[in-house]
Amino acid sequence: MSNGVKLVKTGRQDPIPPPPGGVLWSLVGDIRMLLTLPAALTMQVAHPAVGAGVDEHSVFRTDPWGRGERSLVSLQMWVYGGEEAAEEGRRLRRLHKSIQGTDAHGRKYHALSPAYYAWVHATGYPVFRHAQRYLGRPFTEAQERRLYAEWLQVGRVLGIRDRDMPQTIEEFWPYYRKVLDNDLEETAVVRELLAPQRPMPVPGRGPRPLLVLLRLTWPWVYPRFARLRRFVTVGLMPPDARCAIGLEWTDEQERALRRFGRVVRAVVPLLPERVRYMPLARRARAAHRAAHG
Repeated sequence: MSNGVKLVKTGRQDPIPPPPGGVLWSLVGDIRMLLTLPAALTMQVAHPAVGAGVDEHSVFRTDPWGRGERSLVSLQMWVYGGEEAAEEGRRLRRLHKSIQGTDAHGRKYHALSPAYYAWVHATGYPVFRHAQRYLGRPFTEAQERRLYAEWLQVGRVLGIRDRDMPQTIEEFWPYYRKVLDNDLEETAVVRELLAPQRPMPVPGRGPRPLLVLLRLTWPWVYPRFARLRRFVTVGLMPPDARCAIGLEWTDEQERALRRFGRVVRAVVPLLPERVRYMPLARRARAAHRAAHG
């Protein structure tokens, strides 16, 4: 893999992913990312148009583990994919081209409408920023600005035009709050994702001994997993988004999240790289080290 620029048939240069050594290079491949993604997803589907698209066209009910794995691999490609990142962005746009319909308020939507497509992407920045305060060291102002600039780069990889995304942090926050105030709500998909009784099959992939153990213990494991999933989803969501959607969060839960975060911060940095980083990220980091000594 490389992070070079390749030419496409139009003669234009493909957008390039964020560089090695950047904020996202360390953030996106770390296993702590698994804890932050549900909060971003929930903010996305809290937009009625996005929620309707997921409700009507996604396989999150019938194949939740497969969908989650594919989404995670795609996210890794945006940052670690090098020359393949732009093609992954084009693949996603092709995939979403036919997703359209009518939301719960009777309004027509299309998945690639600039406002909706940009919102799905935009949720990553406030979630990364907020979750980092619990799961790692809080970002400095310079790191927050670099994170936002890199997230804009990822947006270009996905085909989001600069005019459809705020280009600075100062422009981002008014845009973000306007969406919270005017659009977000507790949609049916939000309620379903956060429902503790939501049915979910046993994972179908993984080491065979682990799968056998999960099949035997799933009736006991799943209710506890579901409670943890809801806890980190709501807790790692920025408070203003949580409020806009109408999700409750108590002082007791906040204290529990801080305790949970202290454990994560203490344990994860001690893990070997083969455990701490997900496979695609691990391979990209190793290839970069080999190429640059």
